[in-house]
Amino acid sequence: MHGSAPLSRIFGIPLRIHWSAPVLILFLGFGLARQTLPAWVPGRSATVYGLAGLVGALLLTLSLLLHETAHAVTARRAGIRVDDMTVFALGGVTRMGRPPSPRLQFAVAGIGPLTSLVLGGLATAAGLGTLHTLHWTMPAAVLLWTGWTNLLLGVFNLLPAAPLDGGRILQAVVWWRARDRERAERVAGRAGQAAGLLLSAAGWVGFLYGNGAGIWLLLIGLFMWSSALAEVRRATLVAALRGTRIGQVMTSPVATGPDWLTLDRFLVEPAARTHHPVVPVVDFAGRPSGLVNLRRLATVPPARRAEVRVRELATPLSGCVVAAPDDDLVDVLDHATAQPPILVLDDGRLVGIVTAEDLTRIARTRLPTTTRGA
Repeated sequence: MHGSAPLSRIFGIPLRIHWSAPVLILFLGFGLARQTLPAWVPGRSATVYGLAGLVGALLLTLSLLLHETAHAVTARRAGIRVDDMTVFALGGVTRMGRPPSPRLQFAVAGIGPLTSLVLGGLATAAGLGTLHTLHWTMPAAVLLWTGWTNLLLGVFNLLPAAPLDGGRILQAVVWWRARDRERAERVAGRAGQAAGLLLSAAGWVGFLYGNGAGIWLLLIGLFMWSSALAEVRRATLVAALRGTRIGQVMTSPVATGPDWLTLDRFLVEPAARTHHPVVPVVDFAGRPSGLVNLRRLATVPPARRAEVRVRELATPLSGCVVAAPDDDLVDVLDHATAQPPILVLDDGRLVGIVTAEDLTRIARTRLPTTTRGA
């Protein structure tokens, strides 16, 4: 996710924090301190409310992290590739490979809401125990709020609409019944689009009537709608590409450039010979060594271009998507740890490249006219 930075690792899985996550903490903390806690536990100082609100916001953020960790750990134990987890203002997201079966899809999706519901139950029980046994009203209020919010989060995530976990569960069920993965993804995606629009409308109406939380609901709805739309488009694309070999869509021959050139020479010579925004680079022996983005090279100040060599700014081959001409295109995309382009190698030699434009071109030739116009 753009705008996120690495924070640490949990069970070996990279954890990233989006810039909007601190905004979430401040927003929740402020709302707790100014509205919820004074109504539940009146008569305390502003400092007490502020500290309690901050603790509540941090507890909820920790709950979101545990929710995503449950997804990631379950996926990894099932043998599914997990790239990283990111916490952001609207929740969390775990980047992972696609589960190979409906059963695993169901398990990975269902563990998140289950974790939230369990956390909600534990926090609620702890809050009631603190209130009735120790009579600590402020800690009890924070725990009860955390429990109620987790229960709400768990129930909300069970809505049968992608990209929510309930949408993934719906996808698993349709996939199992219809034996058609892409159809299941489209069904869940369409449900997500409808739910996103309804949430956005409800949030906008609430905001117009003076409910400040409506803007939050509006943002969640728009995020759901855009994510679901992307999933529908991806499922449609994958269905069109099913059964295609890499060699059928690759561009060949490929314009390459020496990775030892300085930027000023590279931008004048190899970069001028290609219409792609990326250029594969090769070492002294002619072996592919990586991929360079021309837009990134262009951001280097002209005064420094004679000092910097291309290999310093190139993505190394280990970080690129690599395939053979006979590989199945959809399988490569499913297991890729990065987005296209795909470098096509045959016996260590670069023989072609598959860009996002290549994928779109071949998909358009295979999609029905009505689908292309949608």
